[in-house]
Amino acid sequence: METLTPPQKTKKGLKIYNPIVTINNNAKVEILAINLDENYTIIDFIYYPPHYYENGGWVQINSDTYIRSVGTSQKLKLIKAVNIPITPQKHYFKSSKAMLAYTLYFPAVPKSCKEIDIIECNNGRIGNWFNFYGVSMEKIRTEPLIVNN
Repeated sequence: METLTPPQKTKKGLKIYNPIVTINNNAKVEILAINLDENYTIIDFIYYPPHYYENGGWVQINSDTYIRSVGTSQKLKLIKAVNIPITPQKHYFKSSKAMLAYTLYFPAVPKSCKEIDIIECNNGRIGNWFNFYGVSMEKIRTEPLIVNN
């Protein structure tokens, strides 16, 4: 088992592995790490397709996805998505046992930020949105992150 480490300073900023998340609206997606530098907040995720789809179904990210510092209303909109299509395109899985690692880029959060929310959709529509509330920029989970389904 890998040892979990607290946020680490890198040449470009700070990296938080396995951050504590107060609310995760979709149990099929996890945050692996958050990279903070002067220009970007870069978030690495892993997604597990649902078992009830024979081939795993599909996944995409909404172009309106944003982050915000908890307690503020300022939306920092998605700049770039790596390894996950932006709507209306879709990534189709070949197996329900597959997984997808992807990365989202947002503008840099203020250095004083202690927690962020990551919002794919917050308009009341029903769906399997990738919404995370109270994502810590200081504290990490101590239990292991399971990377198989």
